[in-house]
Amino acid sequence: MLQLSHRPAPRKGRAGKDRFEDEARFLRSWLERPLVTGAVAPSSRHLSAAMAAYVDPRRPGQVVELGPGTGRVTEALLARGIEQERLVLVEFNPDFCQLLTRRFPRATIVQGDAYDVEDSLAELVSEPCAGCLSSLPLFTKPLDQRLALLAAAHARMHPGAPFVQFTYSIVPPIPARSDEYRAERSEWIWRNVPPARVWVYRRG
Repeated sequence: MLQLSHRPAPRKGRAGKDRFEDEARFLRSWLERPLVTGAVAPSSRHLSAAMAAYVDPRRPGQVVELGPGTGRVTEALLARGIEQERLVLVEFNPDFCQLLTRRFPRATIVQGDAYDVEDSLAELVSEPCAGCLSSLPLFTKPLDQRLALLAAAHARMHPGAPFVQFTYSIVPPIPARSDEYRAERSEWIWRNVPPARVWVYRRG
């Protein structure tokens, strides 16, 4: 696991050309590794804002993002009032890691396996987290691995803190009914390509 953290570099603008380049990066990554990237384009600002809205900035602790890609949801978290220093971004793609490091120099960027939360966060998170947001393509993994990811994330968070996951499917990415956690879902977000919805899982 390679950790890239707090590197002082200027943040580039995100309008126009940068947006187009982000979409090109995502498409290229999806073509090369569709089971890893899981989407052909970054999340829209509407989906990103919907995901970030479930994180309470007043709750103490770090906020973990799994599979941040080019940083659309990360930007929404900043707009929500989460300081960069509180963000821990776990990304498998080394090119995305370099991009995230330039765009969010005060966040902690980890190049590692986002499905292995225990290993990726072992030395970085010592106190309960305020939330965990995931853009991982969970349906590419068996159910037992998805449940293990959720349990590991909840073990790192405050009781009641959200595990936030979006999906393009009408079926929840992790079963909605369980004795271990409770789940809720958003309305469909039509201003995203393709349309998506957000599922939130809490324990305690």
